[in-house]
Amino acid sequence: MANYIILGSFTDQGMRNVKETTKRADALRSMAGKVGATIKDIYWTLGSYDIVAVLEASDDESATALGLSIGSLGNVRTQTLRAFTADEIGNIIGKID
Repeated sequence: MANYIILGSFTDQGMRNVKETTKRADALRSMAGKVGATIKDIYWTLGSYDIVAVLEASDDESATALGLSIGSLGNVRTQTLRAFTADEIGNIIGKID
């Protein structure tokens, strides 16, 4: 399984409905399951992003499907980052000449 970091910023609509954010987080977990992914953690943050989620998915396509599903609801704009474990990055570095 691959790991991803989802950075989220509330839209105007998301801010108007901010009191529902924990319910939307529960819905996110359900949405992830439908694309074969798992939300490992969700954090509400200070700074440039309002939410950070840690996602585990079988492939980039599943992670992208979840990101598009999130965006289509209109509450959050996302940026998704592929994340590598120490073992994974070790294998990648091992391929460098």
